[in-house]
Amino acid sequence: MHAKFIRPFVQTNKTDAADARAIWTAVQQPGMRTVAVKSQNQQAMLSLHRMRALLIKFRTMPVNQLRGLLYEFGATFRAGRIAGLAEIRARMVELKDELPGPMMACLQEQIGRIDELQRDIDRLETRIGAWQKMDQACRAIADVPGIGKLTATALVATMGDATMFKSGREFAAFLGLVPRQSGTGGKVRMGSISKRGDPYLRTLLIHGARSVMYHAKAPTP
Repeated sequence: MHAKFIRPFVQTNKTDAADARAIWTAVQQPGMRTVAVKSQNQQAMLSLHRMRALLIKFRTMPVNQLRGLLYEFGATFRAGRIAGLAEIRARMVELKDELPGPMMACLQEQIGRIDELQRDIDRLETRIGAWQKMDQACRAIADVPGIGKLTATALVATMGDATMFKSGREFAAFLGLVPRQSGTGGKVRMGSISKRGDPYLRTLLIHGARSVMYHAKAPTP
């Protein structure tokens, strides 16, 4: 069970005994929602996704730092990680004449660290792709437009037991993709998406939907 569903039943200060009684009380409530139990393989796949997300952050930081430091020496490069790094490598001879010796040595070392991070990310993505090919549910979900190996594996690993959800909309609510509702006096107002679910998985789905709309041959209504 999610902790926010148990908290209202804690009657006194937070203690182990009070928490146990609150859990016992909450689980007996009709219609109480529970968190889907994940298998070890699903938990392992989520761990790979978390490792990959952290490595991507580590890769982004030195790239941005290099761009800012080189800009202080009057060197500008194309936007984007891939295009920017490719231009830096192509202009190494030019930069060698413009940058002081210690700065040039640090630049080469930093590019080497970025390349090592990229190799680590590639190895994780290879393992994720191998699991996606072996899992039947992942292969079925990957047939949906806009869903690749990353989104498919993250979806299957996050949902746990799919039978816990009564419908696709209920799973969308679990991910925080349905409109937030607020109402009083019999009048209900619909707001933006609730964003109550996993932000990582929601980001993957939003990027997938954006890719489908970008590559659509006919504009969607």
